[in-house]
Amino acid sequence: MNFHALDVIGVRVEMPSNQPIVLLKEIGGVRYLPIWVGAVEATSIAFAQQGVQPPRPLTHDLMKDLLASLNTNVDSIHLTELRDGVFYSMINLAGGVSVSARPSDAIALALRTGSPILGSEELLTQAGIEIPDQAEDEVEKFKEFLEGINPEDFQA
Repeated sequence: MNFHALDVIGVRVEMPSNQPIVLLKEIGGVRYLPIWVGAVEATSIAFAQQGVQPPRPLTHDLMKDLLASLNTNVDSIHLTELRDGVFYSMINLAGGVSVSARPSDAIALALRTGSPILGSEELLTQAGIEIPDQAEDEVEKFKEFLEGINPEDFQA
């Protein structure tokens, strides 16, 4: 399976459904991948992006600490497919162990561990959105929106 490196652009709330979305962009490409996530995961991703340290570890901080205490690390995250409206991913650990995970959890963990996030060609073809260069203004507006949002905005 062929994979492409992705960068997390940010998290926003889709209107009118009020559903959080994490937006990823193909590094060196023109495709964007929107993934709908839960409010808790959106908050966790936003915290990681903004460098917010909660007073107590969130689940993804705990996962990172558990892996470190076991002397292993995350090699990469693979966003693999979209089947029946559900996104699938794998967390690939050192030593060749792979664990199935929700993409939102995998992304939150990857941001905390500095691990690469990779999307399959099949997934990007199926769910990716090509945004031509002239639409970069919209991406900039989205980035500006993200800069003004707080992780608390995603809490239910």
